[in-house]
Amino acid sequence: MKTPRPLRSTGTPRAARTPADRRTRRTGSGAPPPLALATALLAGVLLPAATALPGAGGSARAAAPGPSVRLISDTRLDDRALYFVSYHGLVNNNSFQKNGLLTHRGHQYAAWYTADRSAVIARRALGTTGWHTLRLDHRLTADDSHNVISMGVSAADGRLHVLMDSHSGGLYYVMSEAGLMSEPAARAWRRDALGPVRTSLGGLRLTEQFTYPQFIAAPGGALQLSYRAGVSGNGRNGLAEYDGGQWRALGEWSGSTGTYTSEHGSSSTRSMYLHGIDYSADGTLHAFYTWREGNGAVLRAGGGLANHDTGYVRSTDRGRTWRTADGTVVGTTGGGDRVAVGTPGTIADALGPDHALMNQESQATDSRNLPHAVISHVPGRFGRCGTDYVRDRVNHGRAFHVHRDAAGTWHKTEIPEPLRSSQRTKLAFDRHDNAYAILPFGRIAAASAASGWTDWTVLHDASGLNAFGEVVLDETRLPQDGVLSFLYQERSSGTAPSPLHVIDFALPG
Repeated sequence: MKTPRPLRSTGTPRAARTPADRRTRRTGSGAPPPLALATALLAGVLLPAATALPGAGGSARAAAPGPSVRLISDTRLDDRALYFVSYHGLVNNNSFQKNGLLTHRGHQYAAWYTADRSAVIARRALGTTGWHTLRLDHRLTADDSHNVISMGVSAADGRLHVLMDSHSGGLYYVMSEAGLMSEPAARAWRRDALGPVRTSLGGLRLTEQFTYPQFIAAPGGALQLSYRAGVSGNGRNGLAEYDGGQWRALGEWSGSTGTYTSEHGSSSTRSMYLHGIDYSADGTLHAFYTWREGNGAVLRAGGGLANHDTGYVRSTDRGRTWRTADGTVVGTTGGGDRVAVGTPGTIADALGPDHALMNQESQATDSRNLPHAVISHVPGRFGRCGTDYVRDRVNHGRAFHVHRDAAGTWHKTEIPEPLRSSQRTKLAFDRHDNAYAILPFGRIAAASAASGWTDWTVLHDASGLNAFGEVVLDETRLPQDGVLSFLYQERSSGTAPSPLHVIDFALPG
């Protein structure tokens, strides 16, 4: 089911590579050698790096600064946020929330569950540290870290949309009054402006098994919703769209059937888990993903993750049809032809199911609208995944940067910082196309565009944060004011509530 592609892999010592690590190298890239980041450590944050060299990826670039981070502020949202560990994560900081933290028209919004399980939404003006919190009329129904809160903004009518507390069941939805988000400085932040909690999207019911809501701001001011219908190992991705004041279903676009066969066994059902679904500046909708098989027989041993391969598709018509990176149409939303496990031309990085590959990691696009992702797994040089994927990822897991260049070649580079966690990493770019990976516990690694993103170095070691696992990145703020902003929760024990923070870093201007 998997066909090899040209893929350039860097970051793994040649002598240590196994067949699972090796990839075909592309020659004549013209990329300069990795930059040495001339930095100094100050209070756990590196000062600005040396000026980057031109020529990343073989194309000329004007001189630009390399990656750097400067701590601006670290504010507490809640001294007593809800805390319980489920599926090795927390409900308030699962990094696949889209968006648990967002910025719109000079104001930032955050969503979480406080100690009494109430869902709350807070707002602050950018440049301030004072948050104003509103409590929704809903309390978390289950100790399940999948039941995150996601927010989105329909720019055309200025409404805030909130979905929460869903894992393979129903949903809880809030839609604000029109105009609340359009002029936040002139609108009072009050509970009745957010509207009541509903169990449908204005009467639209998408599925009885609803999970992973992700709002996407679409070109033209519409708001789209990505979701999974079904369950783990047997689910499909779908899209809905809010435009003209109403929601409508666009339909499902990924398939869950067909046969996948590994060297150990076969599976006939699966789910596509998205690493993200985002528009680039040119209006292209990008989606990286991994497959999770419904039958553990594909694994060498129990206790692993039946995840395999990193796939990629894109849409140039707002998610109606799906194409490979080369432009071949391979699926129609709401139609009979769906993106499936055996669809040719969709694999960006082939990897079998025995390497503890994580699902729902991260993606982003650079200024040339080219797709990038961060994935993580146990490299082949450490052997195959054993009987405990959490232990194996803590001991041997690494994050990898995967991207496609303008010539159509996929590249994969190991980020040389051990995960020391089973959790996920987030990816972001500054305005100079330097890449930033926010690793578990709030550590920040970065690579310069001038090196072709091969000189990954830790810029912030997160010492003193006491953060638990993943962070929730504000993907909407960075393009607006150059600030890397993320939410993290302090580690606690048992179910004792713990502080929830938003931390801000200035990136090169």
